[in-house]
Amino acid sequence: MKKLVIEATKERIVAQSGLAIVGNLLNLTNLASRLNAYRLPDISRNPVCSNGDVAKSYIGLLCQGKSDYDNIETFRDDAFFALALDIQRVPSSPTLRQRLDQAALVEKWKTILHEESLDLIRHTNAEISPVYAKDKPYIPVDLDVSPFDNSKTKKEGVERTYKGCDGYAPMFAYMGQEGYCLHVEMRKGSVHCQKGTPNFIQETIQSARKLTDQPLLFRLDSGNDSRDNLIILLENHASFIIKRNPRKEKAEDWLYIARKYGICCEEREGKKVYLGSIPETIQIKDQERSIRKVFKVTERTISRDGQIFLIPEYEFETYWTDLEVPPHVVISLYHNHGTCEQFHSEIKSELDLERLPSGKYETNGLVLHFGVFAYNLLRLIGQESLKKQDTPLKKKTTRRRIRTVIQNMITLASKLVFRGRQWKLKVAETNKWLPVFTRLYQAFY
Repeated sequence: MKKLVIEATKERIVAQSGLAIVGNLLNLTNLASRLNAYRLPDISRNPVCSNGDVAKSYIGLLCQGKSDYDNIETFRDDAFFALALDIQRVPSSPTLRQRLDQAALVEKWKTILHEESLDLIRHTNAEISPVYAKDKPYIPVDLDVSPFDNSKTKKEGVERTYKGCDGYAPMFAYMGQEGYCLHVEMRKGSVHCQKGTPNFIQETIQSARKLTDQPLLFRLDSGNDSRDNLIILLENHASFIIKRNPRKEKAEDWLYIARKYGICCEEREGKKVYLGSIPETIQIKDQERSIRKVFKVTERTISRDGQIFLIPEYEFETYWTDLEVPPHVVISLYHNHGTCEQFHSEIKSELDLERLPSGKYETNGLVLHFGVFAYNLLRLIGQESLKKQDTPLKKKTTRRRIRTVIQNMITLASKLVFRGRQWKLKVAETNKWLPVFTRLYQAFY
């Protein structure tokens, strides 16, 4: 192997060319102007670093998968970072930390980030793919809690989560098969997943209505099996599939119901599966509304290895729904709810947000809202890249992972040149990602 000679150069070498695309998307929003118009307590009216510059700088970090405040120091003297994101002055690490601490004391910044994120999705005409139940399209809205492991820290609000680790337990709402994040709520680790959920559902419905007129299908797991949730969804004419909490119900009782009302299917020798539903009524404002209790009961007398059981094994799972479709369709639609675990993973791992950077609970809540904003930005870039087959990745997919977007589109190497009164990014002509990078930049310009 030949020895390489390492030399310093005054040429502007850029390692994050994709921030130019992020900057174009940010320019489609009113984020900076709205934050600048809002004066924070204990911050001068005209600070050296404006609120908009601080916000865009932190979003620029998150879009590279970096959440720690100290990472901003790398870009303070980076001409391209400021140029791409239209920043007048890049803040220092202490300024970034202190400004976010101050902004977290009020709800206004969270509200602005939430509203501008939704407006950006609508403004770019992002496709929101439905699921189908009996040929009728529904926009899926998945609500779920995801524990953030912050073990061995003394951060405010870190408590024991249901996963057995110390951390936080925020709740997320994702929309469409693409997984755009509609809403997020920061919660302490020991808070039960149902606490505050009725209000969270109401806010999520309002957010979803801003993006689509199609019917909504809410999917929640058994931790949110509550009459309050059913009432809110029915009142707002939103369809739902909620897995029931079995509580003290016995499998033998459900086997009796299944044999009486269900349809039996013998999947293999020694394994019978019963599918069916029974009607239920729920009282809402002096009116009775009809819903269904869908069940799946499994009876095993022989294992898959051929071992005969002395005592049969019984399993059951039940769901609340208002969909008038066969039970197997309801169960299949609910199982797709598990995809939101991938969305959690992208936020926690690929945006480096699982171990949140601040020791203050409210600040970490604000950081999480910034993370959702950056997540939706990267999701928009990834979905736009799929509209043409001009990427080196030939495997067919319906959703581009955030990691793929960061690795191949954000951290794209180039050379920054100022010539003829124009700034130019020069990318190697052998780079296979050059066509899609050019297309994405022009799509959002």
